[in-house]
Amino acid sequence: MTDIGTILKEARKEKGLTLDDLQQTTKIQKRYLIAIEDGDFAALPGKFYVRAFIKQYAETVGIDPEELLAKLDEDKAPKLEETEATTRTEAVKREEEKTMSPILAGLIRYLPTIIIVSIVVAILGTIYIFAWGDRDRNSSTQIADNSQKVSVSSESSAKSSSSKEKASSSESSSSTSKKESSSTKAKKESKKTTKQKITNTSAAGSAFVYDLENAPATNKIEMTVSDGATAWNAVSANGVQVWQGTLNAANTSQTVEIPENTTTITLNLGNSKATSIKINGKKFDFLKENETLTVRTITLNVAQTTAQ
Repeated sequence: MTDIGTILKEARKEKGLTLDDLQQTTKIQKRYLIAIEDGDFAALPGKFYVRAFIKQYAETVGIDPEELLAKLDEDKAPKLEETEATTRTEAVKREEEKTMSPILAGLIRYLPTIIIVSIVVAILGTIYIFAWGDRDRNSSTQIADNSQKVSVSSESSAKSSSSKEKASSSESSSSTSKKESSSTKAKKESKKTTKQKITNTSAAGSAFVYDLENAPATNKIEMTVSDGATAWNAVSANGVQVWQGTLNAANTSQTVEIPENTTTITLNLGNSKATSIKINGKKFDFLKENETLTVRTITLNVAQTTAQ
């Protein structure tokens, strides 16, 4: 698969483009562009993005993307041939077993198991014989010792039993209240740590960057336009556009489901003053950062929840 990355890299250099230029044009993060050129497709966020990023890279540097995608599929073909070879080998083994006598084949198949079971049974039998002999020798001695201990322990146990019961009762109630308190505290702390949080990290002109913390693996963006207004909007995931359209009186709302494990979400708003946004059902108050702007670009850097 490194051939694909080499082809794209050489085409980029022929165009006189740097990785930074390509990132600006395609909106694909630079680390993903480097991974594509190195053939490290496992570093990309998923199979969907492997094909999408290769196609977008190829179109930008003037290469037919279909040829590269076909080559990507061909590189995966040897794995299928190896699987077929393994299947054929297993079929030959089964055919050889059929030619044997059923009884002989069964003995050969289970011979290792029979040997192991025999050894284990022999060991357990030996241990049992020695243990039973020790038990007989020690039983008479233990009876004499126990008769002496019973008379002494019965008196002391009678005295201490009442005090132990009282202490046990108080300790039990105290332990229960502590467990309930710690459980309630843990639940409250868990809710605090997993609560979704959006923080503005930079603002330059009409471009705003936010950190989306404690996000789920799959995020939902809901955009609604106010009554009588019209707004063109677009949504991209990791540099790939997943939806664009116009919201108006006939179509006032649109919900976009972002692909799983997306790390960057970009929102292009054509009429931000008339548009309201919810992220995973929570209102996103983006107008507090310069509410006078009409057109704006919002970038969300997604940090998913690591502990539920």
